[in-house]
Amino acid sequence: MGNAMLAEQRTLTKAELAELLFERVGLNKREAKDIVDTFFEEIREALARGDAVKLSGFGNFQVRDKPPRPGRNPKTGETIPIAARRVVTFHASQKLKSVVERSPATDPLDSSAE
Repeated sequence: MGNAMLAEQRTLTKAELAELLFERVGLNKREAKDIVDTFFEEIREALARGDAVKLSGFGNFQVRDKPPRPGRNPKTGETIPIAARRVVTFHASQKLKSVVERSPATDPLDSSAE
């Protein structure tokens, strides 16, 4: 049942974001695609430099350095080292959390919503 629910979940893509800019803002399709690509490239570059990215009303992306730690092979129980690594974290703003919380849940098994 869990996989069926994931298959029904809607995903917004970069191409769809560009299409929305084209439709709502009136940019031509090439400009809309370039804006979306540039937006994400700037975020990528900032995070690669170790900078935080703060998008007001949306959330914050941060780079965190995780130290090495011992792990465990679940099959053998053997302790194995997990290397230090850099990870990106995202914290949704309170405004975004509120919007998501107030939005109606979509039940992929409910065909009456179509």
